[in-house]
Amino acid sequence: MTTVGKKIAEIRKQKGLTQEELSEAAKINLRTLQRIEKDETEPRGNSLQGICAALGVPVESILDYGKVEDPGYLVFLHLSVLGGVFIPFGNIILPLILWLNKRDRIKEVQLHGATILNFQIVWLVVINVLLVTYFLLKITKEAYANNYAYAAMAVYAINLIWPVVNAIRVKKNPEKQLYPVLIRFVK
Repeated sequence: MTTVGKKIAEIRKQKGLTQEELSEAAKINLRTLQRIEKDETEPRGNSLQGICAALGVPVESILDYGKVEDPGYLVFLHLSVLGGVFIPFGNIILPLILWLNKRDRIKEVQLHGATILNFQIVWLVVINVLLVTYFLLKITKEAYANNYAYAAMAVYAINLIWPVVNAIRVKKNPEKQLYPVLIRFVK
């Protein structure tokens, strides 16, 4: 597990800052920053806010207070998408409930829940556009209307297979983002 001090040092180095530059920008003592990065002390209050502001990152990205690792919950979160087979809009409602319930208590739920919801919203729009197009073309008796039905079936099948594959993959690497971010509706 990465400690707060190591996260700060890592972000500082990625931004190309020295300890002196960061301590000056964060308005804290250089020795305090050195102790924080060596995990001799933990930043609190104004020190933490100053460091995060100087690094340009939210405090939440540095701290994981009270969060536990639970790959089983992440697996369940990914599989909850399959609820859309049984419940209308279940592919959005069930992951949304699970995400809102545990995003502050379990590591990586924030990332996975947001990407699942973004993907499902885009998927829902695409599948509905395909189905509406199919029905409109079927009414006008266009010969290529069935192509849209086949495309809708393929898109539907992808949404049945992809969550199962991701549920398996998330057990191996819970920190990896498994859905493409097409459009970000939820952060």
